[in-house]
Amino acid sequence: MIKSAIKVITVTVFFMALIAAPPVVPVFAAGGGGGGGGDPPASDTSTTTKSSPAPRSAHKAKKPKQSFLSDPAFIAGYRAAYATIYDRNDYRAAIEELKALGHDDYANVANLIGYSYRKLGDYKLSQVWYERALKSDPNHVLTWQYYGLWQIEQGNREQAQYHLSRIAAICGTDCEHYRSLAAALEQPPGTGLIY
Repeated sequence: MIKSAIKVITVTVFFMALIAAPPVVPVFAAGGGGGGGGDPPASDTSTTTKSSPAPRSAHKAKKPKQSFLSDPAFIAGYRAAYATIYDRNDYRAAIEELKALGHDDYANVANLIGYSYRKLGDYKLSQVWYERALKSDPNHVLTWQYYGLWQIEQGNREQAQYHLSRIAAICGTDCEHYRSLAAALEQPPGTGLIY
């Protein structure tokens, strides 16, 4: 039941963010994140940078590139990889599909690669990808949740508690991500999680 709810919420958040995403992707974030890309939240001044206007040149200005988040090929590829993970549980194939998108620094993509490696039992690579997702978007709540589950599976309950507090700061204690990780933390140590 929880797994189904997580799937629905993940898809909903991703598509809501796709609709709300601005057309330009900030260079520093290689596609943004936070469940859908775009600029960092206005309240997150730590990652917001002010830029000066580009110098004028005698050359004709190029049209700005369209964001990959509105690229039908990216969207179709992401949906296919998502289905490979959650419908078919084929994590190796999903990793290849996600990497082939060419935007693995984007928080949603990096998070799903991390999730796939975790499900394959490769905790070191999973950690690398979760941290990559959080570098791209420090407020990517699904990464905090999945990385918190990673922490529990590794026996790092205090770290998982920290991840839970980060989720609370981002979406509150009533959001599904918080409730899911809190429920996992309530289980006795050594309990096999199914996430």
